[in-house]
Amino acid sequence: QVELVESGGGLVQAGGSLRLSCAASGSIFVINYMAWYRQAPGKQRELVASITRGDSTNYAASVKGRFTISRDNAKNTMYLQMNSLKPEDTAVYRCYVVGAREYWGQGTQVTVSS
Repeated sequence: QVELVESGGGLVQAGGSLRLSCAASGSIFVINYMAWYRQAPGKQRELVASITRGDSTNYAASVKGRFTISRDNAKNTMYLQMNSLKPEDTAVYRCYVVGAREYWGQGTQVTVSS
């Protein structure tokens, strides 16, 4: 059974950086789409960044130029590099993978202080 596990969240001051990881505990043979979502308390879940099978990337306007999504196929891991963090980036970040089935990670907390 495939499971996605996020890591790398934590507390950081505004202007700092974090790198989130999303690792699959099982093999996903075909991946069509991968993405990072985030949700803050009382707010709607937001698509932060995505990457397709062909490595086409897209970003939410609020994170363009600051965040970078990538993947390492050999390690079966997806990353989100977050730079120039702002307090409004505070949220639970969750990875999402679409292959033959859909998979969600459990989430990792990112807190940015002013």
